[in-house]
Amino acid sequence: MSRLPLIGVTACTKQVGLHPYHIAGDKYVRAVAVGAGGLPLIIPSLGDVLDFDVLLDSLDGLLLTGSPSNVEPHLYNGPASAPGTLHDPDRDATTLPLIRAAVERGVPVFGICRGFQELNVAFGGSLHQKVHETGTFMDHREPENEPVEVQYAPSHPLHVQPGGVLAGLGLPSEIRVNSIHGQGVERLAPGLRVEALAPDGLIESISVEGASSFALGVQWHPEWQVRSNPEYLAIFQAFGDACRKRASQR
Repeated sequence: MSRLPLIGVTACTKQVGLHPYHIAGDKYVRAVAVGAGGLPLIIPSLGDVLDFDVLLDSLDGLLLTGSPSNVEPHLYNGPASAPGTLHDPDRDATTLPLIRAAVERGVPVFGICRGFQELNVAFGGSLHQKVHETGTFMDHREPENEPVEVQYAPSHPLHVQPGGVLAGLGLPSEIRVNSIHGQGVERLAPGLRVEALAPDGLIESISVEGASSFALGVQWHPEWQVRSNPEYLAIFQAFGDACRKRASQR
């Protein structure tokens, strides 16, 4: 190939002063560049202003980022959020239809944290809004008031399920991952496969069964210092390989 695969990176909307901005975290765009070997392109959260077919004609892959915001619960028939919960309706209006269109067209998709949850909601699943209050699962949130290096350090083991995408990458049956989320999968969407579980049974990774290309979501943050963790890097490299394959076919 004479060019890098072009990988779309979803953006959040954020008010800065008097004006709204479309932003994506450095760790995501950097992981696309150094982990997946792609050229990151930030996709603004413009909802139906975007022509998704035209956009996907130009992309070799799609990365769904994490975010401080949560998917609006009415999109999965959940109860109203607690006061103060951050939402981003413009992002929801962009990512959910874009995910479905990308998978249908065989564009490689990789969802992280909120992006993992979006993948589940896009295909009809639901979310726990406060995993730590279910009485079933442990507290998966990061420790407050700690340096970012501590917050993103490995927090718990992860049980990789046999026969799936992650196992196919050569990941061992147990790895350690970070844990920086308050929400999680409640009802798994039809057509999605469980790829990995936390020790408490919470779903931590999913894939789209029957997808014609890479279509994976993870609840943890493998983009964090991606080149220093072999398991994190292996996932990004597999995503990048799928993007390069699509690019070579276009």
